[in-house]
Amino acid sequence: MSLRERTYPRLGIRLGIVEPCLPSPAKAPPSGPGWVHEFKHDGIRILARRDGAGVRLFTSAGDDFSSRFPFIAMAVSKLPVRSCLIDGEAIVCDENGVAVFELICRDDAGERAVLSAFDLLEPDGKDLRRRPIEKRKELLAQLLNGRKSISFFGEDGEIVFREACKLGCEGIVSKRLGSIYRSGRSPLWLKVKNPNAPTVKREAEEDWGR
Repeated sequence: MSLRERTYPRLGIRLGIVEPCLPSPAKAPPSGPGWVHEFKHDGIRILARRDGAGVRLFTSAGDDFSSRFPFIAMAVSKLPVRSCLIDGEAIVCDENGVAVFELICRDDAGERAVLSAFDLLEPDGKDLRRRPIEKRKELLAQLLNGRKSISFFGEDGEIVFREACKLGCEGIVSKRLGSIYRSGRSPLWLKVKNPNAPTVKREAEEDWGR
């Protein structure tokens, strides 16, 4: 069953778990104004849902990882809202502060993982998916109130991409200002991969194996 099939009827104001918005691959980051750029960390995409039933952490494949990342679930449960739906990446960082996929696959990952949140789809029953990305990020920052969230930048995409590569990140995701949150692949979200990142080599090996 897909995430789209798991959604509540017509979704409406009370969001269930929605199919995540996915960036489209790009060869180079966009330049000029009109974009925000995020470092892409090598982790596990998570949609964190809190409602009357508690907190559940769903992967992009629809698996419930709540028991795998109990400290993330606990952090979401302490946010000052009755309900919320947050999009982000569960990551475990090495001693240099860089997210490493192999670390989040280890048995002790649940004790070290954090949610690098980058989007807020619903606070207290209010559907934000048609609000512009910059407004959703503003409301996310207010909700987290200094807690860990993903950094984003308004500088030229090429500069942000270069710095992400220097840090060893997976790459960057660039999002058009004013863009809504839509399930599936979005042409307004662009992903540019760091060619030297471990995840790129891993994906190349997997493609070769198939």
